Amino acid sequence: MKLKIVAAFAALLSVPLSSARAQVQIVGSTTVGSTGARASSWLAGAEAGYNWQSGAWVYGLATDISGTNLRSGSATTFGSFSIPANVNANIDWYGTVRGRFGWSSGPTLLYGTGGLAYGRINLNSSLSAAPVSLSAQTSAVKTGWVAGGGIEYLWRPNVILSLDYQYVDLGTVSLVSSAGTFGGSAAASSLSASAHGQFQTVTLGLSWLFYPVASGSWQGAYAGGHLGGAWGNDTNANFAFQPAVVSDIRLKRDIVLVGRLDNGLGLYRYRYLWSDTVYVGVMAQEVALIRPDAIVRDDLDDYLRVDYRRIGLKLMALPEWESASEGKHL
Repeated sequence: MKLKIVAAFAALLSVPLSSARAQVQIVGSTTVGSTGARASSWLAGAEAGYNWQSGAWVYGLATDISGTNLRSGSATTFGSFSIPANVNANIDWYGTVRGRFGWSSGPTLLYGTGGLAYGRINLNSSLSAAPVSLSAQTSAVKTGWVAGGGIEYLWRPNVILSLDYQYVDLGTVSLVSSAGTFGGSAAASSLSASAHGQFQTVTLGLSWLFYPVASGSWQGAYAGGHLGGAWGNDTNANFAFQPAVVSDIRLKRDIVLVGRLDNGLGLYRYRYLWSDTVYVGVMAQEVALIRPDAIVRDDLDDYLRVDYRRIGLKLMALPEWESASEGKHL
């Protein structure tokens, strides 16, 4: 009955899950945000070791290697520009080399363990401030430490059943990326992300004890496999986007004039070609005639950008503009 309960618990942990969180804030003309996630996943692997025994005390060395899919991920959008951003981290394998020390009573062994851990952490993050995308990725094999314990049962002279817990810390990987996104204007995008390769595992194992020195003895070499679940791998990212807005009429559709400013600039409702979000803003070709100092031309694509701060305006999504228009002038 106890083994059935343990097996059900391990099966529950083996289902890949990722819980995410996100936060957005507007600081001046810059949209900043943060997001993060942690995950749980299956775990399977092989192990081997050697036990020595002195009376009821059992000590030895053990090593194991396991595959998993401990993937933490979060995707979100930021601000009135609906800027997509995401972060993902994955631990796909890890291994340990450990010492073990325990106390046996007949066929039952209680033990603690600790030592070296190693494994690979993959991390990637992106920010898509159309029409320019910013992304970064890194992958590293890290070393750290492991500690834990468990219980083993000598089911037959050569067969060991085990329930094992490990706390693993592989350290942290991180990345940063930034760019002036629009031809040297005030616009900029940046991202930073980190993944802490810290996780916990619970596994059920089955091993074969080779040539025990006596019936009921734990001494000798053993090898076997294990199956269970893992949870952890905390992942976090921070994003920032300061726009110099692409306002070229050639990149817009569904354009409707909604008003005109005192200096002659028109305010228009429109959608970008790549988005269904409705914005209220200006047309770069008109701004180039009235305020040419607010125009930035990118030599790579020849599209016109508007630095809205120079003309004292803010590009808004339609709901935000309607709300602002009710209480004050734009």
